Amino acid sequence: MLIVAGVALAATVLGLVSYTATKPSGPSGPGSAAVAEVSADPEAGVYAELEKYARRDASDGLALGRADAPVVLIEYADFKCGYCGKFARDTEPALVEKYVQDGTLRIEWRNFPIFGEESEAVARASWAAGQQGRFWQFHKEAYAEGAKEKGFGKERLAALAKAAGVPDLARFAEDSEGAAAREAVRKDQEQGYELGASSTPSFLVNGRPIAGAQSLETFTEAIEAAREAAEGSRMPAKGGEEETGAAGKAGASR
Repeated sequence: MLIVAGVALAATVLGLVSYTATKPSGPSGPGSAAVAEVSADPEAGVYAELEKYARRDASDGLALGRADAPVVLIEYADFKCGYCGKFARDTEPALVEKYVQDGTLRIEWRNFPIFGEESEAVARASWAAGQQGRFWQFHKEAYAEGAKEKGFGKERLAALAKAAGVPDLARFAEDSEGAAAREAVRKDQEQGYELGASSTPSFLVNGRPIAGAQSLETFTEAIEAAREAAEGSRMPAKGGEEETGAAGKAGASR
């Protein structure tokens, strides 16, 4: 019951802020300052129950970084979403360089197609690319400047897969239309709706909801707070007993 209550509360938070966070807001870029605020308190705005949404599966082709990283950022996004592309080009690479490569952060992708048939098709294609170890290369091509304006028809998806270095294009095409791809996308999408995400991108950082392509500083503050909380949970308790907590320091590979 506590887990259900925590999920419901987080769903309310994401549902209320997702439009505000992703709509244009003038020269300062996307998002609302109120939504973007992240408290310096590592516990503020965190729903511990939501940490269970991190899969931490070392074989997950749609994840980047160590499975035992202390911080997990889950991204719910659509390849036809302009602000998702902005995050992918402007913010995510900096997070990878600063936190994924030193083992602090793991990024787990969730396909959350909300813009119709092409969104569904490119979501399945990204999953298919991931089955051949080329998801993040496909992700980069699909979010390149001007890519979404060219659409995501079958020929275009094949071209993106080729540019991403997917080795077996025939298998890619078959996997993209297969039942396994449809089920994987459906599972991710249902999880996003369960959490109350109604627009993209939406994020969880160790149980802290963040809606919209917020600034690099917002994500940095959230990651630092999550790392501090994870490290704090591993410090010896009174009496010399060691508390249990999130996984500790580890290296990362792209």
